[in-house]
Amino acid sequence: MDVIFNQYYLQIAIFVLVNAILGVSIYMTLSTGQLSLGNAGFMSIGAYTCAILTVKTGLPVYLAIPIGGIAASFISIIIGFPALRLTGIYLAIATLGFGEVVRVIVLNLKITNGALGISGIPTLGTKIGKVLSSLGLSKGFGGLSAQQTSTLLVLVLLVLILAALVFFCTRLNRSRVGRAFAAIKADESAAEAMGINTTYYKLLAFALGALIAGMAGGLSAHLTFFIGPKDFAYHRTVEILTFAVLGGSDLIIGPIVGALLLTLLPELLRSASEYRLMIYGALMVAMMAFRPQGLISEETVRFWKRKLGRRIK
Repeated sequence: MDVIFNQYYLQIAIFVLVNAILGVSIYMTLSTGQLSLGNAGFMSIGAYTCAILTVKTGLPVYLAIPIGGIAASFISIIIGFPALRLTGIYLAIATLGFGEVVRVIVLNLKITNGALGISGIPTLGTKIGKVLSSLGLSKGFGGLSAQQTSTLLVLVLLVLILAALVFFCTRLNRSRVGRAFAAIKADESAAEAMGINTTYYKLLAFALGALIAGMAGGLSAHLTFFIGPKDFAYHRTVEILTFAVLGGSDLIIGPIVGALLLTLLPELLRSASEYRLMIYGALMVAMMAFRPQGLISEETVRFWKRKLGRRIK
């Protein structure tokens, strides 16, 4: 029991869930065939908005996180109108440039504390710990310490948020909007010829992806106590995209599996930390050569359904 509820393992599980939420954000953008590299920028907008609201205005965390997501979504709509006229690698370069612009702005604003970042951010664990203390559970619950209990409740909260996002995306895919997304991804010109307002739906997917990335940024800020410009640099952009490249972008479960594997991989490669980037590169090359659709695709799901169906019979 002590091994399962070890604080270190619980923290890793929390980072896995935050990255899984970021995986959902890139999935939402890719659902219309848009290769956007701006998710790290939207994440930083959400993180800094939440941190400023909670640290400097005292706004409750449960209000600051949605506001951070809305702020990121609002900015995405502003840049989306001109940017979404581009396609493919040109859109990727434009959105990557946007992320770098956001990082430079953050570095030069007084309210964001520049390169020093913002510290003293109230963590979700601390907030939940105070609630537990007010309920008379300051010593913990069910044999767990107070810190373990609060961390476990944070973990449960993140699981519920991820489950809600997966449910939303699943329902969206089965709706008229989801079918429009799929049509645009398959052939944008044919979709437009059939009367689908491609600009509207592409912008909607872009804004939804930014909303989720902004909320993930807010959650990240209130889990790590400190945020700085380096947390949302180019490497973060590549990492988010890699979730979909490794796991697959056809199904919602793909980026989530990619986030799980790529979050756990650094922990497994601690003994070979000097060669970590080389291993990452080799893994990506192998994926592009042998599984360009990612580990999980619609064909993979159909294969396992047939195989399991035969076993049941």
